[in-house]
Amino acid sequence: MKIIQITPGSGDNFYCENCLRDQALLRTLFSQGHKIMMVPLYLPIRLDSSEMAIDAPIFYGGINVYLQQKLGLFRKTPRWLDSLFDNRSLLSKISKKAGMTSSKDLGETTISMLKGENGNQVKELERLIDWITSDMEMPDVVILSNILIGGLASAMKERLKAPLVCLLQDEEAFVDSLGEPYSSEAWALMQRCSNEIDAFISVSYAYANRIAPRLNLNEKRLHTVYMGIDMKEYQQAVTIPAKPAIGFLSRMCPQRGLDTLIDAFILLKKKPELKGCQLQVSGGKNQADEPFVRDMKRKLERAGIAGDVQFIPEFLGEGRRQWLKTLSVMCVPEREEAAYGLFALEAQASGVPVVVPKIGIFPEMLELTGGGILVDPNTPEKFAAALTQLLINPDKAFSIGQKGKKGIEEHFDIQKTSASLIRILEKVVGSA
Repeated sequence: MKIIQITPGSGDNFYCENCLRDQALLRTLFSQGHKIMMVPLYLPIRLDSSEMAIDAPIFYGGINVYLQQKLGLFRKTPRWLDSLFDNRSLLSKISKKAGMTSSKDLGETTISMLKGENGNQVKELERLIDWITSDMEMPDVVILSNILIGGLASAMKERLKAPLVCLLQDEEAFVDSLGEPYSSEAWALMQRCSNEIDAFISVSYAYANRIAPRLNLNEKRLHTVYMGIDMKEYQQAVTIPAKPAIGFLSRMCPQRGLDTLIDAFILLKKKPELKGCQLQVSGGKNQADEPFVRDMKRKLERAGIAGDVQFIPEFLGEGRRQWLKTLSVMCVPEREEAAYGLFALEAQASGVPVVVPKIGIFPEMLELTGGGILVDPNTPEKFAAALTQLLINPDKAFSIGQKGKKGIEEHFDIQKTSASLIRILEKVVGSA
């Protein structure tokens, strides 16, 4: 099957679950003999593995999207000028400033993108479709990474004559965060875009139940497939860590609850039996997160425990997987209702138990795997108590970690994900 996957890039400044999800899935499909093309939008995508290359240029380059949104002149500039702003090195540099855009600019750009051929970036849409129709075999199916790029759907459907499938993951929190009037308009536009899409795939039942009514999706077009991981890539430590080590793997920002974990860690360090406990923070950040991270470091210094906390800059590829197996427990006190929770899958695949809030995907996930502890309510005190259970009892932590590893193998293996996805794609293509 010939598949085009359109994926927004994050610039690789932070642990992007959508980017890593798409890469893992496409690598697996590629290894099974399918013809795959990943097309990046906005910013470059740094591959998490060397098994697959991205041969496509960047479309809707972040700088061009911004200029075309703000200045009518750039909606008519020639391609040779636009191409200067699509330089990968330049985009990688400006990606560090992602998140510095005002909420008004972000809301207006989101609305424009969802308007597709009626938006300010229409020449980017035309360039993308022209490239697909002229430079490669026509696809059997096109996969959109999320409904926020659903503005592409109408024009693609008309010109490519190929069915469209859209993955659903965490759009809800982003759109609601835009505030009014942008949130309501974005939801209305996404509902309209959804009419052009043949099938939707949610990454969890919890998210499917939340997003279906907001997009007016019926059961016929909405499927749920757990996005798995490649178990061959994860190894478990042969011994229990000499010093208890808590890991945090996500973007370093308030939404992911790093401040909650740091407050919990301060409480833990007051316990005599946990004086040697360490905290290791990874997952990256963008420029907008810098003040928050500085505040967290100052808080640790005031508590006199900054030396027991390590901020790890590298979070991609094999280095991340090797780091995971050195941990005693993984803890990310998410404030938003996560649809996927890749960090929790990766930790459990490495035999590391997780401590997570009782929201979003996590009750569903841990019911299947048994690889962790759910915390409710989401407070430092509750997280400190749950972490203490595992840190003072390494044998219990090891046992739960083993259970989680088996649960991931049974329910979240990438081979099962790809088989389920192909069944849906074949049905969609056959019905087109």
